[in-house]
Amino acid sequence: MMRWLWALLIPVIFIPACNFPGNMPEGDAVAEAYGKYLYRTELEEAIPAGLPAADSLEIARQYIDNWIRNQVLLNHAESNLPKERKDFTKELENYKNSLIIFEYESELIRQRLDTVITEKEIEAFYNENEENFRLRENIVRVSYVKVPLGQQNTPQAKKAKQYLLSSKPDDREKLIDLCDKSTISCRPDDEKWLPFGDLMRELPIQIYDQENFLRNRNYHEAGDSLFVYYIRFNDYKIRESTSPLSLEIRNIRNMILNRRKQELINRMQQEVFQEALKNNEFEIF
Repeated sequence: MMRWLWALLIPVIFIPACNFPGNMPEGDAVAEAYGKYLYRTELEEAIPAGLPAADSLEIARQYIDNWIRNQVLLNHAESNLPKERKDFTKELENYKNSLIIFEYESELIRQRLDTVITEKEIEAFYNENEENFRLRENIVRVSYVKVPLGQQNTPQAKKAKQYLLSSKPDDREKLIDLCDKSTISCRPDDEKWLPFGDLMRELPIQIYDQENFLRNRNYHEAGDSLFVYYIRFNDYKIRESTSPLSLEIRNIRNMILNRRKQELINRMQQEVFQEALKNNEFEIF
């Protein structure tokens, strides 16, 4: 720790008189309470490197204050609790054992877990568990054209609207080319699903019954002070219906991996138990 910090802390913490800031040996105490010591190394570790001097000093003061307050509270609790209520030997042993087993299982997973998941496995998992993939909100797939206000009657804008509403595959490419060469912007259908609420925040769409709107509308026009929007709804799904596979791929991967992890752990536990049983490594009285 820098010399200035120790110099500033001298008035508020106890430091042996023979030890001066910057010359204190490793392990010197900076505070004491009830025979317990807070050492300089611990305090240094609590202060991130590269902070301004004032910030470092404030963090050091707070850390020391919190340490002392904690020691005072701990001493008060120990003084007022009966002996039997301060014995946590069993709890600590159980916690230690759990940590050891957890570390072993984590290492086993790291070394032996098969993390390769094929598209076929993902699709099969999805089909077998469709009831677990329910939408929490309405989602849509849309295409739209954004035309600067005042230009909606130009040949380019009319052509863009025509391409947008067309079902011909070539017209999608024509729409993209037109937008690239004009002031008109577009979002062609890219097969991505979008929460309808997000679309309403992105575009000036003001409706109150999303589900009724989606069931009865596949085209909509909206505008604000700068643009007119031509919006084509290519597909939609209502909340509580089955979520599309494309939205669930990451979740399914995690589910499959978690299932493999549990199967690996269960298999290991059974193998270890059977081996111990075979070798008479335990007995029940």
